[in-house]
Amino acid sequence: MEVILLERIEKVGKLGDVVKVKAGFARNYLLPQNKALRANKENLSIYEKEKEKYEKLNNEKLSAAEKIAKKMESISINIIKQASESGQLYGSVSTRDITEELNNQGHNIEKRQIVLKSVIKNVGQHEVRVVIHPEFIINISVNIARTLEELTIQSEEIETLIENKEDNKKEIISIEASKEGQEEVKTEEENIEENQEKL
Repeated sequence: MEVILLERIEKVGKLGDVVKVKAGFARNYLLPQNKALRANKENLSIYEKEKEKYEKLNNEKLSAAEKIAKKMESISINIIKQASESGQLYGSVSTRDITEELNNQGHNIEKRQIVLKSVIKNVGQHEVRVVIHPEFIINISVNIARTLEELTIQSEEIETLIENKEDNKKEIISIEASKEGQEEVKTEEENIEENQEKL
């Protein structure tokens, strides 16, 4: 089925694009959520007339999404779940669990905005995608543990890892800077030698 997109859809197209999609995807998602119009002469002329309105609406959504993305940048959430000694959860962590925790922290996120690569079935740290807007997709850290004590230990380990990464970055930068300095000194020495040879 051909549709006219009314906003950017990941891996499909951008606002105003006429694209071919699966009929089910159009009927069940794009059309009912006003993300697209059926591509026919009538709708094409409607889109052309309303183009500015759609662009303005899209820009408003985009700037709102940018604010939310900045607010949510590098956040992590903690979830306590029952699990076996091996760390296997009794059940799993769902998009609803993650949404509830985010909303408890004051982030207005809907369940459909959470994207899981696969079902979370064990304790530990997991990276989860949050689609705030098709142009603003962020990753958040979800820490799952059996007890509050375990969460504290995990959080400390994560902080240590982050600090070590930062220290390594600084070390690499200082090594590169000293290499550049040595190269500059070498170049200077070569220039002096060349000048002496000329004399």
